[in-house]
Amino acid sequence: MKAFWVVWIGQLVSLISTSMVNFGLTIWAYEETGLATALALVAVFFMVPLLVLSPFAGVIVDRSNRKLMMIVSDAGAGIATIMILILFQMGQLEVWHLYISAFLVGSAQTFQWPALSSAISTMLPKEQFGRAHGLISLADGGSQIFGPILAAAAYGFLGLGFILWIDIFTFSFAILALILVVIPQPEVSAEGEESRGSFIEESSYGFRFIWERPSLLYLQLVFMVGNFFATIAFTLMAPLILARTGNNEIMLGTVQSLGAIGGVCGALLMSWWGGPKKLVYGVLGGWALSGLLSLPLGLSRTVVMWSIFAFLGAMVIPVLNGSNQAIWQRKVPADVQGRVFSIRRMIAWMVNPIAALLAGVIADRWFEPGLMPGGVLEPSFSWLVGVGPGAGMSLIWVFACVGSAAVGISALFISTIRDVEVLLPEKAA
Repeated sequence: MKAFWVVWIGQLVSLISTSMVNFGLTIWAYEETGLATALALVAVFFMVPLLVLSPFAGVIVDRSNRKLMMIVSDAGAGIATIMILILFQMGQLEVWHLYISAFLVGSAQTFQWPALSSAISTMLPKEQFGRAHGLISLADGGSQIFGPILAAAAYGFLGLGFILWIDIFTFSFAILALILVVIPQPEVSAEGEESRGSFIEESSYGFRFIWERPSLLYLQLVFMVGNFFATIAFTLMAPLILARTGNNEIMLGTVQSLGAIGGVCGALLMSWWGGPKKLVYGVLGGWALSGLLSLPLGLSRTVVMWSIFAFLGAMVIPVLNGSNQAIWQRKVPADVQGRVFSIRRMIAWMVNPIAALLAGVIADRWFEPGLMPGGVLEPSFSWLVGVGPGAGMSLIWVFACVGSAAVGISALFISTIRDVEVLLPEKAA
């Protein structure tokens, strides 16, 4: 656990600064354009390389040193921040530069998640997988608490440039933490021997592994459909609140931080608990509860109510993700997890760019104009979400949360998914 804690602390520090940068750039981009589509495109450019490069990244991770892959990933994200900082300080930064930066960060992050996930499988016993992912979620949630608060204060008094400098220092700290620890390489399994071949053949192994195990395939399809609805909602969260509050970054930071506190509470619960005895109930029940608890945020009009429902919806997510991660780490041999987990993420995220772009387009072109005074949607939905700036995005949020909850509830009735832990043997050491 000592090596894991060193890595975890390094990632926590880096995640806090990354959260600050994301918050600062979100405010800057929305002030420049006033459009939800501009923010959605940043998400699209981040996700596209993750999807396109995932099959190849998985092979590279499995063939290489896990620690080196995580260092490369952190360094790539740092280079993107340096590029943005230089342009900003020259007075040349434009919104389209954020798209290039997001593409570079997404390309670098393609290696981070499969490398970290498979490293945990070699660093810890399987009984600790759920708790370890709970701690990873805790780091992510903690960064979302402190990042928006610190960024909101720094943005107003010290500016975007100061936030970018902090990110450069902290990614260097994360790399140093990785250099200091020893991360064991996994032993070769039967599946690992079977998967060996040319680079292209190994790139397709993750597909074959999942396709031959319908329970894992269907479980990941649950995430694909659920992520479609969740991405639509959370792409619009920042512009929704900014539109409702007249671009008040303090209120946005408050809501995001309170939501992150909910995520931290869920992560602490998962770290202590390790998930339900039947982990799949944590996954499917998590999808249902997250959607239902997040839904009232779209109906609310005040920062207090937004914060409450952001807290409740986020609290379930670490249990959902931690339970799912524990299932996969138990069912997939450690020496092929890079390839399998890369494809797993590609399946789960393949609709996310479409969902993010769709969210921005339908908000700016139809729902927002439709719920302005006299708009075509006003007679039908003004009683539910009101009218004026942000009302259209609130209505989209409500529809998306209903869809997300329906995914988890429906999957509970499919035995191939519900019995995944019984149908597949445990493989991880």
